[in-house]
Amino acid sequence: MDGSEAARHWTPDEFRRHGHEVVEWVAQYLETLEARPVVGDVEPGWVRAQLPPSPPEQPEDFGAVLADLDRVVTPALSHWQHPGWFAFFPTGASGPSVLADLVSSGLGVQGMLWSTSPAVTELETHVLDWMADLLGLPERFRSSGAGGGVIEDSASSATLCALLAARWRAAGDGPFDRLRVYTSGQAHSSIEKAVRVAGLHPDQLRTIDVDADHAARPDHLAELMAADRAAGLVPCFVVANLGTTSSTALDPVGALAEVAAEHGAWLHVDGAHAGAHLVLPELRWIADGLERADSFCMNPHKRLLTNFDCDCFWVADRRPLVAALSVLPEYLRNAASESGAVIDYRDWQIPLGRRFRALKLWFVIRAYGAEGLRRHVRHQTALAQDFAGRIAAHPRLELSAPHPLDLVCFHHVDGDGASEALLTRLNATDRVFLTHTRLDGRFVLRVSVGTQATEGRHVDELWALIDRLA
Repeated sequence: MDGSEAARHWTPDEFRRHGHEVVEWVAQYLETLEARPVVGDVEPGWVRAQLPPSPPEQPEDFGAVLADLDRVVTPALSHWQHPGWFAFFPTGASGPSVLADLVSSGLGVQGMLWSTSPAVTELETHVLDWMADLLGLPERFRSSGAGGGVIEDSASSATLCALLAARWRAAGDGPFDRLRVYTSGQAHSSIEKAVRVAGLHPDQLRTIDVDADHAARPDHLAELMAADRAAGLVPCFVVANLGTTSSTALDPVGALAEVAAEHGAWLHVDGAHAGAHLVLPELRWIADGLERADSFCMNPHKRLLTNFDCDCFWVADRRPLVAALSVLPEYLRNAASESGAVIDYRDWQIPLGRRFRALKLWFVIRAYGAEGLRRHVRHQTALAQDFAGRIAAHPRLELSAPHPLDLVCFHHVDGDGASEALLTRLNATDRVFLTHTRLDGRFVLRVSVGTQATEGRHVDELWALIDRLA
């Protein structure tokens, strides 16, 4: 021993006291959220200018840390839980989900292998089977067969993992230069990034034309694949979009699956945006043909009241995924893994380590029940449909795309300049926040309804602002 003193750690009593203070701070934040501007108004560099240049040499009072949340942090936040948040997409932060993350952090376990914490693995497997039931997914995605589910951090990671599995199935360890990937021009940017990260050239990504509703055309996919096959190339991976980010366009999954199957390509269905709506039996038509997909993902952290990050990713056959991602050094070998009787989720993701992510989904499902989740999604969808009806009836506004779920896209009849000016005026009110996209070359405003705090009166307020400012 060198005689140095150990750092002083909080006692359980100190943790208990400060923990109560933090929970109270979060509760007060939520109570006062509606009175705040939706987006903080600070200049670049403002936050860093409020902070000392060097870290403290001695421990600080915890009260000072909490005070700086109010002084430094919240003024520079975009408040994604604000009832006036209609931008991008919703992200969950329900009470049960927040507390589950606290428990996960408090436990501090690492679930890379079944043997490092069996509860982490088995609860996740079970919850993903629960989710498959809640969404009405095909039997092939349940853990009882060759497939199963895992929680990734985001749909971006799920897409990358699906591509790596498809790449392995098509070409093993390579070479990969003849492989081709296909998705529509409305697809999320994460697909192009996945192509790059997977070691493919951007030219190996083919763009499928879309129809008038911005959905991928199966006939054009068939043309692309046939031409590639004739040129000696290998169709490898197709991404069908179940709700594009820009407009909630719904690709025809079944028809795309048929074309992909003709060429032996992997079909991945990206349901990050719209997948949560499958909790409603009346909306499951949006995923017709999903039983033919090789993989599927959706984000509970968007519509299902679960805080970021939480993406559910299922495969129909886990063997290509595990083969593509498994690297087994001696220090990870153990009897349970070698028995083949357990799942090691390190082989289903890019990093080795993994948090106890399943806790928050488990808490949310149990706290709300299936019916509570259905009520939330059904209510938010109804609010969006009512809003779309108002847009359709307005003399100066037009709908820009179909609105089957809870995203509404619209534009001003006077053109892009008027649409962009309307967006600027709306966001300047500090009461609402919207974002935009481009559809058919046109500047389009997006209204995404979905935060747990958004009620009918908040949509009414948004409409009143739009009607006055348009």
